[in-house]
Amino acid sequence: MELLLGILLGLFVLVVLVVVHELGHAIVARRNGVVVEEFGIGFPPRAWKKKLKNGVLFSLNWLPLGGYVKLKGEHDSARGKGTYGQASFWVKTKILLAGVAVNWLVAALLFGVISLWGLPKLFSDQVVLPFDNNVTYSPLIIQQVGEGSPAEDAGLKPGDEITQLNDQKIVTASQISEATKSLAGQEVIIRYERAGETRSTIAQLNSADEAIDGGYLGVASGQSETINATWSAPILGIATAGQMTYEVIGGLGETVAKLFSGFFGQFAASDETRVEARQDLTKVGESVAGPIGILGVIFPSVLEAGLTQILLLAAIISLTLAVMNMLPIPALDGGRWFTMTIFRLLRKDLTKEREESIQVIGFLILMALMILVTWSDLGKLF
Repeated sequence: MELLLGILLGLFVLVVLVVVHELGHAIVARRNGVVVEEFGIGFPPRAWKKKLKNGVLFSLNWLPLGGYVKLKGEHDSARGKGTYGQASFWVKTKILLAGVAVNWLVAALLFGVISLWGLPKLFSDQVVLPFDNNVTYSPLIIQQVGEGSPAEDAGLKPGDEITQLNDQKIVTASQISEATKSLAGQEVIIRYERAGETRSTIAQLNSADEAIDGGYLGVASGQSETINATWSAPILGIATAGQMTYEVIGGLGETVAKLFSGFFGQFAASDETRVEARQDLTKVGESVAGPIGILGVIFPSVLEAGLTQILLLAAIISLTLAVMNMLPIPALDGGRWFTMTIFRLLRKDLTKEREESIQVIGFLILMALMILVTWSDLGKLF
């Protein structure tokens, strides 16, 4: 049941984000004199349609996978009053990038709304405004106790909440890490909460030579941080969207680099290089998710986490849609703009036949990538 609810929630969020993207195209097109012939939610076959007073055909379709907008004369070479092709280069640019802008603004809005009750900290260096922002921490809970560690000898268990080390109050994971490092090899008094009861114990910390990867106490702790804002929530939302855009672009570039190195590395003469190439491809498969992964794995998992995590995931997906549509791949908004710009710079006519050929190639590339991602998603799901 939870899986079904997660899938339905995911479909709803994806459809809404794609629809607002297409709505951005439609609004900017109409405001600049380009006729919007149809605005559809979902993809054909058509389930219901109605001609609106403004002349736009509004349709609901059976395949709930997004939406679309149909403009009059959508090809760059189209001519005639109210056609997309007749519009100026600047107007076409605004129309093509309107969907990207709307998705980005939706992400910024959601980040800002979430910050009113606590925006989860996703990066160690996540932006925090020097005014009206405060960071709150969840209790420092022990997730794992190392076998034979000082923590195990002291009787600490997973689920315990560490609150004090000697006379120092412990609030964050970094504090316990720094404190145990400074007291390496010494006996310390640890105060902690277990089942609502305050307890204390004595632990003999590992020395610097005994500690492995900084394990002076021998515990793995879990803690979340949230950033809270009031009147500055819109500013924090925009700043977070900006930082997330940078991170998404960086992650995308790293993924593409690993994809190419992994693919071409398969043909290397060295066995070591081929092993590294396979590892790169494995990392790519683990780091990406398509519709099946989002609907079948991610949304069902966040359904239990509550509204904050659902809105956060929606914001990240909306921002990712914005970044992806900026890529210079034919069939995407950025690809269409890139193609149009290149032909104008070369002073060549972008005929209907040329544009369709380029878009078909781009579409086939996207479908090939989608098949690979879907295959990876199925592996994760089953």
